[in-house]
Amino acid sequence: MSTTAERSGHPPTATDDDGRALRRIQVGWYINDWANAAFSATVLTVFLGPYLTSVAKEAADADGDVHPFGLSIRAGSFFPYTVSFSVLLSVGAMLLAGTVADRTGRHKELMCGFAYLGATATMGMFFLGGDRYLLGGGLLVVANLAYAVSVALSYAYLPGLASPDERDAVSSKGWAYGYAGGGLLLIANLVLFQGHDAFGLSSGTAVRICLASAGLWWALFTIVPMLRLPSRAGVLPGHTAEAVEDKPAAGSLRELGRTLRGMRRHPLTLLYLAAFLCYNDGIQTVVSQASLYGSEELGMDQTSLVTAVLLVQVVAIGGALLLGRIAHRYGAKRTILGSLVGWVVTLALGYVMPAHQPAWFYVLACMIGLVLGGSQALSRSLFSHLIPAGKEAEYFSVYKVSDRGTSWMGPLLFGLAYQVTGSYRSAIISLLVFFVIGFAVLLKVPVRRAIEAVGNPVPERL
Repeated sequence: MSTTAERSGHPPTATDDDGRALRRIQVGWYINDWANAAFSATVLTVFLGPYLTSVAKEAADADGDVHPFGLSIRAGSFFPYTVSFSVLLSVGAMLLAGTVADRTGRHKELMCGFAYLGATATMGMFFLGGDRYLLGGGLLVVANLAYAVSVALSYAYLPGLASPDERDAVSSKGWAYGYAGGGLLLIANLVLFQGHDAFGLSSGTAVRICLASAGLWWALFTIVPMLRLPSRAGVLPGHTAEAVEDKPAAGSLRELGRTLRGMRRHPLTLLYLAAFLCYNDGIQTVVSQASLYGSEELGMDQTSLVTAVLLVQVVAIGGALLLGRIAHRYGAKRTILGSLVGWVVTLALGYVMPAHQPAWFYVLACMIGLVLGGSQALSRSLFSHLIPAGKEAEYFSVYKVSDRGTSWMGPLLFGLAYQVTGSYRSAIISLLVFFVIGFAVLLKVPVRRAIEAVGNPVPERL
């Protein structure tokens, strides 16, 4: 629960000791992004899509279909359908976990517990092989659900980590840490994959080691936020919460119902949330399906795919910091709208891009990286201004329905487009609708009035 002092618009530090303690907490929060971004980059973005698709094709019948639980679907649609299904399951889990966290004050314990559940499932992907596509799908569902809940809970810390005018910068720095951590592990995995023969490994075994390494990385670096973050989000050095006593979790379902009903009292917050859920569903679908599109439609080999994603990670570090600076001058809303125009141009380039041309694929990767980190970091920080005090985890659980690989509408549309047309180009261009609608809705959000409506201080620039 955030205190009145933390919502006042002043930096949440009172003494030099408090300042040092706050910086320690901030670093712990940044390292949490460093830890979990490995799952997003290595598993969702690079290796699992093409590999699980190949495993599904091994299990497919003569028509190229697999039959999970009696359903007939194209093997090439299994991965996006599974991502979509995992997110549908995670929606309820995130909402309930957010409510429990805000009610009991156990934000860190729940966040790290789900992180280790996801890391364990990710390490279990080492055993994915042959035609065991259902094993891969099951592990993906568990890992992606746990990832979604853990990240949603970490977002609840943001409103207390910086003053309103500093929040864009702190959020952008967190995303930069994430891309740096995810990129560093990808470099190691690229070395392993390219040199798998020298290590005496088959390409499939190398991919499975890369998948498992993301889980190990996630588990190891989660130790840092475990040691540095306070249990309750918003209870920071130099401040005491107005009501920090733990409440029993048994009433969390009733509390969740009250929160969902209470959201109707803040229609402008819901309008912003609708815009974000729409355009970010498109962003996350591009990210999670890029490797599948590159391998199946553009004929890129695994080395080209990993190299392209590394470019995304590197450029995204600078992109997140650059757009953070632009937002400081022109406001977060204008900067996000500009980034959405960039996404439309990027998607159009991907649609017309020639196959078997890695150079063009690398250009596309750089364009994605330039707008990826900034658009997401600024969306997160802008939303943090629109949350009523004490409801951070619950509101961010709704927000996290579409973030960092947890979109569901986009993968569903992507999979359906391929199911109907048999073309990944048709699938990728179908995503334009998310960016166009998201842009139009965000344009209509009166951000200043929305912040005032929830009782928060208004930043100097919006």
